[in-house]
Amino acid sequence: MTTRLGTTITKKIMEEQRQFPKATGDFSGMLYELVVGLKVIAYEVNKAGLMSILGQAGSTNIQGEVQQKLDIFANTTLIHKMDHTGYLCGMASEEVDDIIEIPDRHPQGGKYVLLFDPLDGSSNIDVNVSIGTIFAVYRKISDHPKCTMEDFLQPGTQLLAAGYAVYGSSTMFVYTTGLGVHGFTLDPGVGEFILSHPNMKSPDKGGIYSINEGNSINWDAKTHKVVEHFKANDKTDGRPYSGRYIGSLVADFHRNLLKGGIFMYPPDKKSPNGKLRLMYEAIPLAFIAEQAGGMAIDATGRRILEIPPKELHQRTSLYIGSRQDVETVRKLLG
Repeated sequence: MTTRLGTTITKKIMEEQRQFPKATGDFSGMLYELVVGLKVIAYEVNKAGLMSILGQAGSTNIQGEVQQKLDIFANTTLIHKMDHTGYLCGMASEEVDDIIEIPDRHPQGGKYVLLFDPLDGSSNIDVNVSIGTIFAVYRKISDHPKCTMEDFLQPGTQLLAAGYAVYGSSTMFVYTTGLGVHGFTLDPGVGEFILSHPNMKSPDKGGIYSINEGNSINWDAKTHKVVEHFKANDKTDGRPYSGRYIGSLVADFHRNLLKGGIFMYPPDKKSPNGKLRLMYEAIPLAFIAEQAGGMAIDATGRRILEIPPKELHQRTSLYIGSRQDVETVRKLLG
């Protein structure tokens, strides 16, 4: 299926729906509504400095992290945009402790569950650095009239769709339904996402490594060995790599997806199981990475998409990016 540059997100979703003759349109409808929610968040992010919604909200989320005002706005926007559509049986957010059920006043019986990180990298909001939204969609698998935890705790191999929006110099929406990865740029003049990056492919080998070296005092010997490998001078192997670390996972991942490289968040003394959220960050981005020809593993070398989730806010280590670079890390970690 060939798609032209300039295609709208609406047209692209319809083209993909036609690949499934028995499709009812519910999945496409859900994606349309989600895209509208992301447009609303993008609009607020772009004018945040003028609307007094910068700064801390004076509360913490389930992770114990200080919430920003835009965190709360983004979370509320996605919940209220999606809960009345009839497409979902429930949602889960990085900002909320438990499952978000669909209120009884709204249509019930939705076929899908939506998980999302409403505003990844929110600590960068006040300094005007790129932030984003990450999402994942699964099919409801339980027989319960409403959603249950079983519907959410599915491995990434069962994902139907995943994607992210990155709010930077332009707003981009990148997603996959298992038919390749496609990137769309928001045209503010018409208020529509326009296809700008069709069939995105991660370079097989990159030249960038992304890691928070400020945590190096807490790393183990294997992590030090991995980082020193990428910093070593070996022109025959394209090293040393350049160090680039934004501190917004979605922004770091997006850059490396386009340019090639590896993002690493290893376990350390402070976070022995890793710090990133398996369900809201690692799994959806791993699905995108693999669809683009890349790779994603944890510190034990396990494929991220095959990790069986045990809890909604499970933590994980993450090594994600160009296939050869991730394979190198797997070998070095032993």
